[in-house]
Amino acid sequence: MQYGPNPNALHPNEAIKSICYIKNVITRPNIFVGDYTYYDDINGAERFEEHVTHHYEFIGDKLIIGKFCAIAKGIEFVMNGANHRMNSVTTYPFNIMGGGWEKATPALEDLPLKGDTVIGNDVWIGQNVTIMPGVHIGDGAIIAANSVVAKDIPAYHIAGGNPCRILKKRFDDDLIEHLLTIKWWDWPAKEIFDHLEILCSGDLKRVLEINPLLK
Repeated sequence: MQYGPNPNALHPNEAIKSICYIKNVITRPNIFVGDYTYYDDINGAERFEEHVTHHYEFIGDKLIIGKFCAIAKGIEFVMNGANHRMNSVTTYPFNIMGGGWEKATPALEDLPLKGDTVIGNDVWIGQNVTIMPGVHIGDGAIIAANSVVAKDIPAYHIAGGNPCRILKKRFDDDLIEHLLTIKWWDWPAKEIFDHLEILCSGDLKRVLEINPLLK
């Protein structure tokens, strides 16, 4: 019996070519994406990596995206390679222009590097969102369309705006703690299939009945 779409398929539903499972189109060694996370873009969902900019292996920063994330078209992950040094008189990147200006190449420690960009599990990111270097977005968060995310967003919070700010919690603390304990996104495909009605129900009390030891 089949317990859901194949996580290794390019398009989980062949009738909807605008959606692709991102992990199956990644070629860069410094991008990591979990199962079932998709990008939705009618203009070429398979070209997701084009939306991860200024990402250079020599810097060493990673883009890490969890499982079951929904990412809408127009996303841009701005990575640490976009940063210019700010502890000198000028921020101009002379070194990349050539013509002898290479002598002004900054050391990595002179750049304001922010570390890895980490997106949790079951995160919904709306259209035309820009995520700045080093941001961490927690499990179950929602990012509103047209937002610019420059600071961390906690798990199960809704955030939006430019600059992006927290708007509200999705659930009360007890339910958030329970969801972070059961980690449904790590369950085997059959367990997810068997619990779909609860996971998709608006009756949140049913979720609290799920055994936190279920794996």
